[in-house]
Order: sequence, then C-alpha cells, then structure tokens
Amino acid sequence: MDIKQIVLDLCALSDEQEWFEFKENWFQPEALGEYVSALSNAAAFHYKKYAYFIWGVNDKTHEIVGTTFNQYCEYNKEPYQNYLARNLSPSINFSFEETEIYGKRVVGLVIPAATEIPTAFKEKRFLRIGSSKCNMKDYPKREIELFKILDGRTETIETVPAKYQDLTFQKLFGYYGSKGIVLNQKTFIKNLGLKTEEGEFNILAQLLSDNSHFPLRVSIFDGETKGSNLFSVREFGNDCLLYSLDELLRYGDVLNLIQTDESDRVVERKEVPLFDNKAFREAIINAVLHNKWVEGNEPMISVFSDRIEILSRGTLAPAQTMEGFFLGESIPVNEKLSEIFLQLHISEKSGRGVPKITEMYGKDAFSFRENSIVVTIPFERINKVGNKVGKKVGDKKPLNSRRQKIIAEMRDNPNITTAELHNILDVSETAVENNISFLRENGYIERVGSKKAGYWKVL
Repeated sequence: MDIKQIVLDLCALSDEQEWFEFKENWFQPEALGEYVSALSNAAAFHYKKYAYFIWGVNDKTHEIVGTTFNQYCEYNKEPYQNYLARNLSPSINFSFEETEIYGKRVVGLVIPAATEIPTAFKEKRFLRIGSSKCNMKDYPKREIELFKILDGRTETIETVPAKYQDLTFQKLFGYYGSKGIVLNQKTFIKNLGLKTEEGEFNILAQLLSDNSHFPLRVSIFDGETKGSNLFSVREFGNDCLLYSLDELLRYGDVLNLIQTDESDRVVERKEVPLFDNKAFREAIINAVLHNKWVEGNEPMISVFSDRIEILSRGTLAPAQTMEGFFLGESIPVNEKLSEIFLQLHISEKSGRGVPKITEMYGKDAFSFRENSIVVTIPFERINKVGNKVGKKVGDKKPLNSRRQKIIAEMRDNPNITTAELHNILDVSETAVENNISFLRENGYIERVGSKKAGYWKVL
C-alpha cells in the first residue's frame, strides 16, 4: 500500500470526508479507539475498502506539517497497538504506516471497512456524521441502514446491473476530452466503476453511455397546477447523462426571460430575470446527482406560470441529517457519480449548493416527501399592466414565500428590525435588506420615520 500517494490524494480533496480524518500531533488513547470504530463504519457506509486517520496534516488547510506522534507508544503498561486490537470487535486488520512527504514525517492509520457487522470499540459502536464522532445507538435508523449495507441489501448505481448491456461510450470520451481529460480505453471501465462485481455493466455505466435510456423532460403548463393545459414538453434524455445535464442547464437560460422594468426609469432600464439562475443550476445538478436512479425513475422538472418545481426521486442519504443538509454538509446519494461530477468540475463537495438556494429562496423552497425531494423556484414577474400601487392603477408583483413572511412579520410587529428578521427567516441580513428593498420599491411597505425611531407600514 502506497501510503504516501494515499495521503496526497486525500489532501487534494476540498473537504474532509466521513471516512478519513487529519490531525497534527493529537493523541487520546480512548478517543482514538472510538475514531477507529467510527471510521471503519463510515468506510462501509460510503462503500470504501479502507478509512484513514492521518497524523501530520493540518485539518483546515490540508497542508503537510509533519508530526511527532509515536505509533509505538505504550498505554496502561502495554503497547498501544495491542490495546487497540484487543478492544476492537470484531477484529480488524488495521495497520500504522509511516512515510515522509516534502521532508515532513507523516503517519497513517489504515482502517479496513466494517464487514458483516459494524466495528465496535469496547463493545460500543460509533459512526461519523459530518465531522462529528457519535455513538451509533443514538441513531438507530442509521444503524439499520448500515446493517443493510453490510448484508448487501442496499442497492446502488454501482451494484445494480444495467437493464441494457450493449453499451457504448463514445460520447463519454468526447465529454472528458472537452474538459481536457484523456480517458484510457483499456482502464476507464474499471477506473470509473462501470461494472458490478459479477462483471456486468451497472446503472452508472448505463447513465454515462451513449444512450442512458432515461428521459429527462421539462413539462411546461400554462397555469399554476398540473390540471392546467400542458403547453409543451421538452426532451433532453436518452443520451449520455453528462450531455443531457448540459442541455438541461442551457435550457434554463431559455426559460429565464429577462424582463425590463421601466418603473422609476431615469436613464437606464432595469433588467430583471424571471428567477435566479445560480439557484436553478444548483437545484438541477443536485436533482440529477442525488436522484435514486436504481428505482428506474428520472428527475422531473415542471414549469408553471408562477414557478419551477424540480423533483428528484428518493430521500436524503442514509448518513445525512436535516440539519446537516441545510448547513451544506455534502453526503451524496450516488457516491461514484459525485466523484465523476467533481472530476469534471460540474459540481463540488464544498456544500454550497443547498445554502445558495436557501439564501435566495429560504428553506421553504425545499419540500421533503415520502419518496422524493422537491425544490420550488418562484418567478419574479414584472407587471405589464401597471406600476406600483399608489402611483398608477395596476397589480403588484407576485411575492415569493420569503417576502410574504416579511410582510406578515411587519404586520405583527411594525418595529421589527433587520436583525430580528434575519433570525426569524434564517437568512443573511444582506438577503433581508435586499427583500425589504424590493418590497419598498414595489409599493408593499414603506418606512415611516427615521431608521432608528421609525416603524414599518404595510400598504
């Protein structure tokens, strides 16, 4: 095992993942045993053969800094490695490896993934949730999911054979080439994980093949419900998924009409997009990346007169929490597809996607159903009939849920501050101020009196 290359590969990742940990000189004998249990179980969760605990690397910057950690130390009058092995159950064949990188000493603890049953330390099972080490008994659903994985009962796009086995990959080679990456004809199937252990092409291979056999459709309705007339259906699927995704994102530019706001015009007209393109992009990529493809269903995009709904099949990843989801702790449902998206710079594991959507539209943009997750992106339409109420006759611009919430809070408490709205809405004060500016400019509210002594009046 080339521990030097492993450390360099781990350092190249943008964030620590649940299956490896960086420290400089830290050593607490009991806590390290708990980490070994947690990391071993996390490796199984993420379908990794090994987990790693690395000394000599800064956990914030991933800089190689070197370590003085002594893997041969004693604890309770016996070699620590003996103590660790004696208290792990079932027994796992861990090993300490030492190397030198850039002239700095680095030590790696190589930890095999749990097999058959979770790894325990002193009869307690631990797991990782984000960067935290937790007792598994406090998370029974995750424990059940881990047992399913260890029993081979959890299906993934890597383990389930493709419905179609006569697959070709010319477009995949073309896409990689367009990104400046050369795929090796002899090794790409193995390197990208496109076959099951039995040697059949898996669903991941089908998705990346020249014909994924998955339709990606955008349905456009002329009203606010699916009971409205179906105006058109655009088809982007049955292609290599990477190209389908590109086409779908480009179609977002077609949908995103740029509107001209002539109100209060002095010299330049104000151009207002129908929706935030960055939020749309993140929602589409997340829907494709985290969709439960093993069930044979694709994401669904519906465009209504007042919004876009982007539905992905399945629920949160087994190791994900609702809190972690909104904080942007990225735990992909489809691990290998996530690695490919990262390699091709389609997405990143910085976890900015969900926060970017909530920053613009709030947590209410997400709807968690029994078997799906829906992101709703509201439209901000410029009125064609009239301008602001109080100036000319006409309708006001429709409001998204966040702006409706601000108005409701101002009705209840006219003296409410930006800081208080920031806490209530769980968005930045800048986002609050931008929304207040919109409401003032469009005749929904006005400020009576000074900034400090005044109050809000809902019109």
